[in-house]
Amino acid sequence: MLLESDTQQLEQSVEQLTDAAIQHGLDFFPMRYQFCPSEVLYSIGAYGMPTRFSHWSFGKAYHRMKSEYDHGLSKIYELVINSNPCYAFLLDSNTLLQNKLIVAHVLGHSDFFKNNAMFGGTDRNMVDRMAVFANRIEAFSQEYGMDEVEAFLDAGIAIQEHVDPYVRFGHVDGFRETDGSIKDVIGYIATHSRYLEEWQREILHMLRAEMLYFWPQMETKIMNEGWASYWHLKLVRELELSDSEIVEFAKMNAGVIQPTPGRINPYYLGLMMLRHIERKEGIEALFEIREVESDVSFIRNYLTRELAEDMDLFVYQKQQQVYRVTANDVNEVKEQLIRSRTNGGFPYITVRDDDLHGRGELLLHNRFDGMELDRKYVERTLPLVFKLWGRSVHLETMAGGKTVTYVYDGKQLVS
Repeated sequence: MLLESDTQQLEQSVEQLTDAAIQHGLDFFPMRYQFCPSEVLYSIGAYGMPTRFSHWSFGKAYHRMKSEYDHGLSKIYELVINSNPCYAFLLDSNTLLQNKLIVAHVLGHSDFFKNNAMFGGTDRNMVDRMAVFANRIEAFSQEYGMDEVEAFLDAGIAIQEHVDPYVRFGHVDGFRETDGSIKDVIGYIATHSRYLEEWQREILHMLRAEMLYFWPQMETKIMNEGWASYWHLKLVRELELSDSEIVEFAKMNAGVIQPTPGRINPYYLGLMMLRHIERKEGIEALFEIREVESDVSFIRNYLTRELAEDMDLFVYQKQQQVYRVTANDVNEVKEQLIRSRTNGGFPYITVRDDDLHGRGELLLHNRFDGMELDRKYVERTLPLVFKLWGRSVHLETMAGGKTVTYVYDGKQLVS
């Protein structure tokens, strides 16, 4: 908990950091800072928004995150929301210096939210819209029963990631794929299912709107965190810090951007790439990149062989219970990273036919990218899609080098 003297000093630092950020060319939304106890901050982290509807999966995420915090395994210092004004929630047990770093970090995030093209079509008033959604779902629970509504939410949440992000930019129905299929699976089912009641359609459209809001954050995780880390380093270093604060800052910054064994730390990768570009092309290039790139294009266009070698990036696989390096060529590293970032890291599913065999059955297609679908994922998901569509659901994919079609008819899954 900050002392009164610390609060006054933080207010001065916020003003200094804000002025410095503006002088460096950052353009962010008006900022609103709020200090929260861990229970509140981790609740927002689990729900993704302070006003979101209740669901058991969010509670499960909260208890996992809060337990890790209580046992010292991980810690969330802040959460920042893509909104206008921009809300930043800070942990009330942060030290004064931690809050200085966090303020600089969220100024970078807000600048990125406001200026990156991927966020251009997002609803900056989603905090209020989600509160309306939550009230509607509560009203449905009272009218139709909590168990009925929660069971339907389970089905909707199972496919909420399968949206067409192009609808953010005014393309109401999204685009058809080259084969004529439709990527906006949840929107298509919400509109065309013959068996949904109106309150169920409304819930699906709510889930779709929320996912469209969150989607740019999944498209730009590496860039967004790299950009925020770049600016917290630059801005905090311009503050007058004591010797002890310099040491504390170094420790905290190292904890944020240090490489993570076995997986990519987006803070580290994004920061290292931006620094590399700045050395070669100047800071002006960073602002241009910040405006137009997503993670996929950022990696494809700017991850060089030199940088991949400096960061010791490589591809590995588990072979006979042993992890082995399978490639360290920059092109293969780039392709692996791009594959993990394409479509938010989710399977690419489209609607191919809504009247298969003339019986109103739904045919979904998985665009194969070299990674087979998890059989357990299919077993859990298709019965939920059946609940939404009301007739048999077919899913085409690749397994074992050949085309496989899974079918769920309301009783059993066959392939």
